[in-house]
Amino acid sequence: MEFEFDVVVVGSGAAGMTAALTAAYRGLSVTLIEKSRLFGGSTARSGGGIWVPNNPVLKAAGVPDSPTMAKTYLKAVVGDRVPDAKQQAFLDNGPEMFEYIGTRSQYWEFDYDRGYSDYHPEFPGGLAQGRSIEPKVIDGRLLGGDLHKINQPTMSAPGGLAITVSDFHDLNMIARTWTAKKTAVKVGARTALALVKGAKPLSLGKALAARLWLSLRDAGVPVWLNTPLTELIVEDGVVVGVRAEHEGKPVVIKATRGVVLAAGGFEHNLEMRKKYISGPQSTEWTVGAVENVGEGIVAGQNAGAAVDLMDDAWWGPSVRSATDRPPFFCLAERAQPGAIMVNDEGERFVNESAPYVNVVHTMYEEAAAGRSTGPAHFIFDQDFRDHYLFLGNFPKRPLPQGYFDKGIIKQADTLEELAAQLNIPAGKLTATVERFNGFAKAGRDEDFQRGDSAYDRYYGDPTVKPNPNLAPLARGPFYAVEMVPGDLGTKGGLVTDEHSRVLDEQGGVIAGLYAAGNNSAAVMGNDYAGAGATIGPAMVFGYIAANHMADREDAAAQAVPGVAKAAEPKRAAKRGGAVNGAAATAGAGRNQG
Repeated sequence: MEFEFDVVVVGSGAAGMTAALTAAYRGLSVTLIEKSRLFGGSTARSGGGIWVPNNPVLKAAGVPDSPTMAKTYLKAVVGDRVPDAKQQAFLDNGPEMFEYIGTRSQYWEFDYDRGYSDYHPEFPGGLAQGRSIEPKVIDGRLLGGDLHKINQPTMSAPGGLAITVSDFHDLNMIARTWTAKKTAVKVGARTALALVKGAKPLSLGKALAARLWLSLRDAGVPVWLNTPLTELIVEDGVVVGVRAEHEGKPVVIKATRGVVLAAGGFEHNLEMRKKYISGPQSTEWTVGAVENVGEGIVAGQNAGAAVDLMDDAWWGPSVRSATDRPPFFCLAERAQPGAIMVNDEGERFVNESAPYVNVVHTMYEEAAAGRSTGPAHFIFDQDFRDHYLFLGNFPKRPLPQGYFDKGIIKQADTLEELAAQLNIPAGKLTATVERFNGFAKAGRDEDFQRGDSAYDRYYGDPTVKPNPNLAPLARGPFYAVEMVPGDLGTKGGLVTDEHSRVLDEQGGVIAGLYAAGNNSAAVMGNDYAGAGATIGPAMVFGYIAANHMADREDAAAQAVPGVAKAAEPKRAAKRGGAVNGAAATAGAGRNQG
């Protein structure tokens, strides 16, 4: 079967859905294909944070940002690793994207995560109060029969609780602060009200994916699930469509304006990981969508595209699961006082509270230097366990036995006994802890400046003075947790310009081909500007790609002879009615070749 649209989008994460939605709003016929039976990709599995400076949500919250500040900060974070034109395109189009979609979609509602610092607030233009926003909690009943089609998060809150990023921050101090207790009451009340009303509250990445999906449905955009890309169709050097399999049957979908690749990274492709990334690798250490095996990147390469940043990822220290669940991506744990990270020699090697990408970069440096096998040892005492959530477990509660059975967590009455279990020098470990304890008592980490940055302090304990990130390790038993170099997804991909057009090895444009999200080399380069600096740029460059295609008037944008053009998609009802493969096929079947 053969179909034709103005635009074909590959992938249903934030990048792909934003591109498809924008194209529809610009009056183009568009279809979105997704290899999984579920929509949302890694976006639905994520925290749903969005980092886009100067957006309307930030302005309404009175955040003291400006285009100049944002440009200065992004340049300080990224440097020359990414062309200035691409950095500027992100900054210029971000606020516009939010305003454009917000005036057209009834589901475009977000909150400011006040206090969630930029990851490098000490850099010029950085903001200690942060620039991150998140989607408001939304009732999943709005999805109707599509509710079961949304991708699932890496971890679910107990009892069906819908917890936001801000809630998560507060609840980490459930045993320490009244603010946390008030937040627990608020979350409990919200959950109770939802139960009374029969609501299905969605938060974090699921809320963002749901809001985009509902917007697509209102705009009448057909989405074909269970439709993996097999290859790009290239004619006379121009990408004019895709070949795919829909429900197991081959289909050809022509695109008169262009194809947007937004199918994620290659985090679950061990062969590609070993080819491009140095150091210890495992597909078991990532929380990215299991479908992300890099076929979008490979398809682009087969069309002549250049790639960049393939040796990097959206890293984060993680703890392997004791079950078949994904690993636990550690955010707050490393910032809480009374814990350290050491290498195989029993020595600290990093500011444990630093941004997660930077910590894993340092973990790989330790491995390259022979001081580590890759994983690090996260050491804490019983006071830490009694005070803070850990791996989703409430304070003072026993940690699941499965972690001990699999050797992920070790426990001993003394540091010397713990060192023996870890096969690291006991004298080194005890000396490291003694030195750290001295810093904790003084409130100043002289080795790694832990607690100096507002980012460090965000997940620290405000009741601990003078440094919320430092407390001695003194009361046994002591624990050691294996922390692996995990990731949210890979960062490398197809090289794109400021218009999201894919470039070849000589820097030339591959006509008709665009990329966004983790299919493209990240605008953040080797660093990370703030919470949501994956999703924010993914959405912005999806928006940029769609607008560029809508504005195109060159010969490559004309219809391919011999194929009937898809009819303008019929507008769907605001509620109910799935936007899926079956519906799309029914609507577009008239256009078969």
